Amino acid sequence: QVQLVESGGGLVQPGGSLRLSCAASGRTVRSASTRWYRQVPGKQRELVASISSGGTTNYADSVKGRFTISRDNAKNTVYLQMNSLKPEDTADYYCNILAHWGQGTQVTVSS
Repeated sequence: QVQLVESGGGLVQPGGSLRLSCAASGRTVRSASTRWYRQVPGKQRELVASISSGGTTNYADSVKGRFTISRDNAKNTVYLQMNSLKPEDTADYYCNILAHWGQGTQVTVSS
């Protein structure tokens, strides 16, 4: 059974940084693409970043140049480094591998 556990969310001031982690069990993160999504209550879930099994990364235009997705195969964990955070980045962030989702971690950007 695949389990994904996100962590690293919290409250940060505009311009600050956070690093989210997605720890996987039951499947290796390098075996399939891993995606980070975010969702604001009442809005559709938005794809933020992805990393393929081969290591190719893609980003939403709204986060390009600020967010970096990476993978540590030894720890079976995918990260989302978020820099220069803006209030509009406030959301619940979820990681996804195939049909599997984590429980989410909340990010709030506010002064």
